[in-house]
Amino acid sequence: MSEHGHYQDVLNDLNPQHRALRKMIPDVYRGFAEMSNGAFASGALDKKFKELIALAIGVVAGCDGCIASHAQAAVRAGASRQEAAEAIGVSILMHGGPATIYGARAFDAFCEFADAAADTE
Repeated sequence: MSEHGHYQDVLNDLNPQHRALRKMIPDVYRGFAEMSNGAFASGALDKKFKELIALAIGVVAGCDGCIASHAQAAVRAGASRQEAAEAIGVSILMHGGPATIYGARAFDAFCEFADAAADTE
């Protein structure tokens, strides 16, 4: 592991892969970005809760890249450790045993990004 935490390394590893694919299918990535911006815009639910929902879905999907991305975004949106833990708890209820594995990973990712954010304050 580098000087960063594991989940920052996950994001760092994925970035060049995304760039390469985005060059090949820019319209798809542009459309995805537009949909993402619309989905995460604050409305009746604010961005923080939407990122926590995405984090919980990442747990159910077993997607470390999703977990890393949405854990980081949830921290940036102001989510607390308790809020992250409770969102992960719902994913465990809905998905069972496999979610206990990815749920633990998600909470670790959230704490990694929360600690990094606290270090820069």
